[in-house]
Amino acid sequence: MHGGGPDHHSLLPLAERLADRYTVVLPDVRGFGRSVCRDPAAYTWARYSADVTALLDHLGLASAVVGGTGLGGTIALRTALEHPDRVCAAVLISVEDIEDDEAKAAETALFDEFAARVRTEGIEAGWAPILPGLAPVIGTLVREAIPRADPASIAAFAAIGHDRAFRSVHDLAEVAAPTLVIPGSDPRHPTALADDLARTLPRGQLATARVSPGLRTAEDLADAVAPAIRDFLNDID
Repeated sequence: MHGGGPDHHSLLPLAERLADRYTVVLPDVRGFGRSVCRDPAAYTWARYSADVTALLDHLGLASAVVGGTGLGGTIALRTALEHPDRVCAAVLISVEDIEDDEAKAAETALFDEFAARVRTEGIEAGWAPILPGLAPVIGTLVREAIPRADPASIAAFAAIGHDRAFRSVHDLAEVAAPTLVIPGSDPRHPTALADDLARTLPRGQLATARVSPGLRTAEDLADAVAPAIRDFLNDID
């Protein structure tokens, strides 16, 4: 699953590098791309994990390897925690920060301001003050997705800032699935958190690959992380 801002197109190059051996399904996460949802009340972490299980049901799959970048990784973790029988393994790329109370309050305000800008000035204006603090590849993928996005859905998505995925990395000690953790490199996706998470997860594995500042495109991202993902999937087969 893609991160917050892009859509499934951002992961097409990665899917292409895995498709010779694996069936890869790339949904547009609720609120992005073609998954139009303009109701702010529909954006909760429980709803996002329910979206994953609904997709698995639709595909006739009892379980699957579930993974994603940023937002998509958080959804994968929530699904693994809430529906452990549906997630046989997880892949997390550029893990989103798990905030303390003060940082969470700041994030909520940031998301509310983002939504207000999107509603009054458009999606590009909404992202303008945020993207400089993120890895360059994220900025590229967000900008490429803007023409395919529904502004009302993007604004509604910001309501997720009022929910909390996890209170602490220790909440994830009960995730039993084998999990590959590929660190990010910006304050929103801190490298140190990936290290802590890999140690906390009972079957966590920290990749040597990174979403480094040198990456610029979806192709760059795929080249950087696909080998580690292939090795991980081969090991759990």
